[in-house]
Amino acid sequence: MSDIPKSTSHSLRVRRLWKPAIATSTGGTALVIWFEEVIAFATEFIGVIFIPILASVIYLFNIFLFKSCELKSDDIKKVKERLNR
Repeated sequence: MSDIPKSTSHSLRVRRLWKPAIATSTGGTALVIWFEEVIAFATEFIGVIFIPILASVIYLFNIFLFKSCELKSDDIKKVKERLNR
């Protein structure tokens, strides 16, 4: 047997604080997991919002890029004049 005297106040303190410590740690873990799920949902929602925005940017770029390549009325007249010669 051990001759070292145990402190009764230490065992009472541990016995008194283990339930709140476990409740706090499990509650904190649940809070972190919940927050992680909220962040994952927010990133997916932001991605869905950005799809139409990026599509409109690509659409406008397409319009402005190929509008400069379209034939204008002056160009059509020049082509007709060349054909009539």
